[in-house]
Amino acid sequence: MQKGICYLIGAGPGDPGLLTLKGRDCLERADVVIYDYLCNPLLLKFAPEAAEKIYAGKKAGAHTLSQEGINDVLVEKTRAGKSVARLKGGDPFLFGRGGEEAEALAAAGCRYEIVPGVSSALAGPAYAGIPVTHRSHNTALTIFTGHEDPSKPESTLDLEAIARTPGTKVMLMGVERLGPITTRLQAAGLDAQTPAALVRWATTGSQETLVGTLSNIADLAVKAGFKAPAIAVFGEVVRLREKLNWFESLPLFGQRIAVTRTRQQAGDLTARLRALGADAFELPTIRIEPPKDKRGFYELVVAAHSYDWLVFTSPNGVDAFFTAFYEIFRDAREIGGVRIAAIGPATAERVRSYHLQVDVQPEKYVAEEILTELQKEVSVENLKFLLARAEGAREVLAEELTRLGAIVDEAVAYRTVPETEDVSGGMKRFREEGADWITFTSSSTAENFAALKLPLPAELKTASIGPVTSKTMRKLGLDVDIEAKQHDIPGLVEAICRKAFSAT
Repeated sequence: MQKGICYLIGAGPGDPGLLTLKGRDCLERADVVIYDYLCNPLLLKFAPEAAEKIYAGKKAGAHTLSQEGINDVLVEKTRAGKSVARLKGGDPFLFGRGGEEAEALAAAGCRYEIVPGVSSALAGPAYAGIPVTHRSHNTALTIFTGHEDPSKPESTLDLEAIARTPGTKVMLMGVERLGPITTRLQAAGLDAQTPAALVRWATTGSQETLVGTLSNIADLAVKAGFKAPAIAVFGEVVRLREKLNWFESLPLFGQRIAVTRTRQQAGDLTARLRALGADAFELPTIRIEPPKDKRGFYELVVAAHSYDWLVFTSPNGVDAFFTAFYEIFRDAREIGGVRIAAIGPATAERVRSYHLQVDVQPEKYVAEEILTELQKEVSVENLKFLLARAEGAREVLAEELTRLGAIVDEAVAYRTVPETEDVSGGMKRFREEGADWITFTSSSTAENFAALKLPLPAELKTASIGPVTSKTMRKLGLDVDIEAKQHDIPGLVEAICRKAFSAT
């Protein structure tokens, strides 16, 4: 059996949540990822960090690689014994040239698999509130392309037959030729008053929808400057959009929000914002790395059972501690009788994910509050505390515990360093498009964002997770437009929603 294999994966229409489970599984095991212009860059986070990532985007007038070049790369990487994830927008076999790539792999004797994806032909209308079939309106669906192979001697697109066929008609890749196509459809007998809709960047927070009729949709598109990528829908089902427009009615639809957490952590906040309709994209400003003194940290982990209290101030600290713990021990009971304190619900939940209970969790999510809660339990004098924290974190908790007579050791579990790679394309997007909001979930995200010296849009609003982060932002000269009352991710999302709602 050959070791190498190429997966031709349908990456879906844009919403990363529409990637199939099998597609994600193939990405997670990939040595090489080759992705298109229409693939959401957020999907790249499912691939291993060490995977080679090759952009093969093609759009009108700008081809990074020719189709032949892409075929050659697929064959070369697969023959080299790699697991290749070829990400293609929508479904690879629906106007995606996946058939040509599969032929090239087959001709070269390479192993390959097809992983079907959700096509924009179905998802685009659905996110615009348009069901492509409906028992009261139609029982047939025609999907055609408005962009044919320019090397063909003549068109094989029979618009006359399409016009005569009953039911909904969905056109992909034809916005630039919308005028001639709609004219020919009318000439072939399709009623000029047939409802029509265009959906651009379907299923994403940048989605735009334009509604008209077969006779005027092309003129409306020109006036609105409606550009590709977009799909066109023709049929009575377009009228149902007035009742079924669910996605564009979500509370944060139309809000572009930059998320500055690490690549590993940004997913939760981004997903919550996207679920509310926001065009949320990741702009990581920091990444997590092991401590400089890894041996010293591991020695403290080994001795954790000898302490009275183990204190965690962040989920990152929890993960770093228990990653080291289970590299050393095979049994959770080796942690002994140490009691555990955690600041914030996310930190406490991360502790519980390792099947351990949290003994103390302050109501307010700041380090100072843990002292009050601890003193409710017992005097801290002469008790031994191990604080698992980040390098350069605030010293206030250690200082106050020491002042109260506690014996404190600080285990530097990880360090945050500036993110230097723009894997998700968020930095490029922020430069080119700006944002309505930018979120800061820690002082380090604000500090490293400021260090990037990116131009700030005039109308940009900032959202802070809590008072410590807000204080850092102000020191850096950043305004604080809102601060979450509840200092965690759900609280931050709620604060943005309230502000966005009040603005409308």
